[in-house]
Amino acid sequence: MTTSTHLMRQKRFLPLMVTQFFNAFNDNLFKTALVLFVVYSVYNDEQQEALFSGLASVIFIVPFVVLSALAGQLADTRDKARIIRIVKICEIGWATLGAVGLFMAWQGIAVHTVAIPLLLFVVFLAAAQSTFLGPIKYAILPQHLKKEEVLPGTGLVEAGTYIAILAGTILAGFIAVEIAMVLIVVTAFVGYFSSTFVPEAPPQSDYEMHYPLLEPYGRKVENRALRWLGYPAVAVADQAVMSWRLIRDTMHNREIWLAIVAISFFWTIGAVLFIQFPPLAKNQLMASKEVASLFLVIFSVGIAIGSVGINALLKGEVSARFAPLSVVVMGVFVIGFYIVSKAWIPNESGELLPVQTWILEPLAIPLSLMLLGISTAGGFFVVPLYAFLTTRCAHDAASRTIAANNIVNSLAMVIGSVIAIGLTGLGIPVVEQLLFAAAMTVISAWLGWMLFKAEKQAAEDQTGNLTDCPD
Repeated sequence: MTTSTHLMRQKRFLPLMVTQFFNAFNDNLFKTALVLFVVYSVYNDEQQEALFSGLASVIFIVPFVVLSALAGQLADTRDKARIIRIVKICEIGWATLGAVGLFMAWQGIAVHTVAIPLLLFVVFLAAAQSTFLGPIKYAILPQHLKKEEVLPGTGLVEAGTYIAILAGTILAGFIAVEIAMVLIVVTAFVGYFSSTFVPEAPPQSDYEMHYPLLEPYGRKVENRALRWLGYPAVAVADQAVMSWRLIRDTMHNREIWLAIVAISFFWTIGAVLFIQFPPLAKNQLMASKEVASLFLVIFSVGIAIGSVGINALLKGEVSARFAPLSVVVMGVFVIGFYIVSKAWIPNESGELLPVQTWILEPLAIPLSLMLLGISTAGGFFVVPLYAFLTTRCAHDAASRTIAANNIVNSLAMVIGSVIAIGLTGLGIPVVEQLLFAAAMTVISAWLGWMLFKAEKQAAEDQTGNLTDCPD
C-alpha cells in the first residue's frame, strides 16, 4: 500500500481532505458561475469583460492581504479543528447570500445596481472565509502526519484542491445558473458536516497573539481576537503591522523566504491566465462559456497531475531541484499557447461554438495540450515549495509561515491582476497579454534556482555542523 493510499484511509487526514475539497469546490463553483454569467450574459465587449474578470479576481485576493496575519495567529493560538468548523459555518452564510445575488441576476432584477455589486461582495466574503482556512490546511498536516507523510499529504491536499476546482469549474460552465445557486448552499452544508470529523489540533506552544497598536488601551492579550473589532481603525493598522512582522520573520530563513517569493510569482502567472481565459475564449476563439470552463478545467487537471507526479519523482523528499526546469518548461508552453491562439481562425458564421463543435476545430487539440503543459509544469514547480514552508520552519510557527506566504502571494497576485487590468485599459488585446505571463516565468525560474542553491547550502552547513561535533 502506498503512503498516499494509506493516508486516504486515515481519520487523521481524510476529513480534512474532504473538507478542503468541498471548500475549494464551492469557491470555484460560485466564482466561475458568476464570471461566466456576467461575461456571456451581461456584457458584450471584450474590454468590459476583461475588466470585470480582473476586478472579480482582485476582490477575491484582497482578503488574503488584509486578514492573513490574523488568520495565521489564530491558527497557531487556537485549536485548528475548531477554527475549521467555525469558518465552515460562515460559508453557509455567504453561500446563501450568493444564491440570492445569482437569483436576482438571473431574473434581471437590478442587475447592475444591486445584483452584481452584491455578488462581488460575496466574492469578498468567500475569499475571507478561505483566508482563515488557508493557513490551517497545510499547517495541520505536520501535527497529524508523520514526517515522511508530510510531502505525500501536501501533494494529496494540493491535488484534491485542484480536482475540486475542476469539478466546480465544470459544473459552473455546464449547468444552468438556477442550479448553481442551489448547489452552492447544499455544498456549504456538506462541507460543514465533514469538518465535524476533523480531529482536534490544539496549539503546540504558548505563543500569544499580539496587537501592538492596542497596547495603549491597556487591553489584555486574551480574547483580543474576539474584541479587536471594537477599535476598527486601530485594528486595521494592527493587521498591517502584524502582516509586516509575519513577513519579516520568514525572511530570517532564506529557504522559506525564497520559496514564498517563488510561489508568489507562480500564482501571479496563474491569476493573469485565469483573468484572460473567459474573454479570450469568447472573443479570440469564438467559443461558448463551456469552452471557457473547459480551459479552467484543463488548467486544474494539469496542476493535479503535476502535484502527484512531483511526489513520485522526489520519492517523498522535500527538494526544489526540479523547480527551475519545471517553470522554464511552463514558460515554453505559455509561448506555445500564445502562438496557437494567434493562429486561430474564427469560424465563418461568427457564432460562439459549443464545446462539442469547438473541439473539432483544427487547432483545438494543440491549444488544449499547450494549456495542459502549462499547468502540469506549474504543479511540478509549486508543490515542493509548499512542503518547504511546513518542514523548514519551527513546528509551532507553521500556520504563521503559511499566513505570511498567503500575504506575499496575494500582494503579488493583486499587482499582476492590476497590471492585466491596466493592459486591458490601454487597449492591449487579451491574447497579447499572454506574453506578460510568459515573461514572468523567467523570474520564477531564477527564484527556483536560488532556492535550490539555498537548499544545498543549508544541507552542507548541517553536514558541517555534524562533522564538527565532538565524539
